[in-house]
Amino acid sequence: MSLLPQIEQSLQALDIHFDVAIGQLAQRIEQYLLLIEKWNKIHNLTAIRDPRAMLTQHVLDSLAVLPHIHGPHIVDVGTGAGLPGIPIALARPDWQITLVESNQKKAVFLQQVKIELALHNVEIMARRIEDVRLTGTVDTIITRAFSELGKFMALTRNLAAEHDANRLWVAMKADCADSELKQIVDPFYLEKIISLTVPGLDAARQLVIIKQRI
Repeated sequence: MSLLPQIEQSLQALDIHFDVAIGQLAQRIEQYLLLIEKWNKIHNLTAIRDPRAMLTQHVLDSLAVLPHIHGPHIVDVGTGAGLPGIPIALARPDWQITLVESNQKKAVFLQQVKIELALHNVEIMARRIEDVRLTGTVDTIITRAFSELGKFMALTRNLAAEHDANRLWVAMKADCADSELKQIVDPFYLEKIISLTVPGLDAARQLVIIKQRI
């Protein structure tokens, strides 16, 4: 049974402007979900097995961040099965998405997704984040399930050579505790916390937005 009707309905419910037609985006998301389902049987990419649940808990969750980040260069740290980076790349083909994943099996999966979905705006770096060095401007560094905030900031502060006061560090959280927020220390500061509403998901979702003093 096709997932397309549910995907299209869910994308409309997000009420976000996409840079591609919803019908086209829905088709590519369906391809992505079916690839996860196929590879999950061998590589255990995600604990969620049902593509319909993946749509809500993984893809819509990832796309909900779009109004709160800026490109054109996004770095997704500890991307795993490509979340949130792959959905962002599908929705914003004019942005460049760098996926950082040290697990080799997951990195191989990401390469397959890049090939099968013809994602020319995606670069995959199969290495530990502390070993990654990027040239040029990085606009948003995002993570979904990588680590606590202190470790996230420490390992990514020197990711790019150029410093930019507008660069965002974005951590996707269920409900960030005050004790974790206290891990944000100078030269970083908490800009804001945004509560997200994800269609069909009855769970708390937050974006912790952090900037760096230059």
